[in-house]
Amino acid sequence: MKSIKYLFILLAITITSVNLAAQDLSSIASKNEQKQKKQVVISSFKNFKIINAQTPMTVPKHNLEFNIAHRFGDIAGTSGGTNTLFGFYSISDILFSFDYGLTDNIDIGLGAYKGIGPFEDSYYGSIKYKLLQQTTDNKIPIFVSLYGDANISTAPSVNDPTSDADFVNTADRLSYLAQIIIARKISQKISIEVLPTYLHRNLVLNGDENDLFSLGAGARFRLSKRFSIIADYFHPFSSFRSNNGGLPFGITFYDPIGIGIEIETGGHVFTINLTNSTGIVENEFIPYTTSNWQKGQIRLGFNIGRDFLIGKNAQSSY
Repeated sequence: MKSIKYLFILLAITITSVNLAAQDLSSIASKNEQKQKKQVVISSFKNFKIINAQTPMTVPKHNLEFNIAHRFGDIAGTSGGTNTLFGFYSISDILFSFDYGLTDNIDIGLGAYKGIGPFEDSYYGSIKYKLLQQTTDNKIPIFVSLYGDANISTAPSVNDPTSDADFVNTADRLSYLAQIIIARKISQKISIEVLPTYLHRNLVLNGDENDLFSLGAGARFRLSKRFSIIADYFHPFSSFRSNNGGLPFGITFYDPIGIGIEIETGGHVFTINLTNSTGIVENEFIPYTTSNWQKGQIRLGFNIGRDFLIGKNAQSSY
């Protein structure tokens, strides 16, 4: 009987020890998992675009991101004022787009926009690849994403050999963009980025460059859980633009600048912005911004993003 009694005591001690060990292992595994999660920096930017500039964010796997963007007319200046209700009666550009996450690091997109200049009534396809993601231990100190798109205009040709809208061939309607997005979340409130950008347009004005290089910059300052101040800027490196487009054309170009407020509402990210850019897509606002902030040629804009969960295990990006 004593042997059976001792056996039960030994069995109870063994079960208790195994249980405590399992709890310890579970606790260690949980802490390791939390540590791994903490190593990846999140929410450097809340949306996939700041105002005009792309961010390093990609749409998560099996998520579908629907975006609407508006640019109204000039608030002031010769084309603004009360006659146009400070630009509300004059829509400069409007865009609709869908972006889908193939993986957590790769998304593809399709969009359509009204457009400006020669490339009106346009469509585009895009791809973005998140190459590096910043970690909290600074082993990877930055985000790096690669972005590219191809655009085509469906506007009728102007039938003028001196115009950049004289679309004789289909290839004349095409333009391509390649961009590196380098970003860093400096603190819980501040994120910054730079965007070396290459743009190729098959058809340009006489004297303009088919290949155009530019450098963009962007920033986000978080005010609260829901509100942030945002801004971005692009400078094209172009002798054609530094010479004001050449006197024969009478065109003066300006660097596109945008400032705004970003509002997260749960499932949506809503941006209210002011910019001198009339176009929304990089292929247009980088080479064709001819509006001047100092003359009141700025316009109110809205960017609205809505996230849809398509896959079974999809998680919201907001």
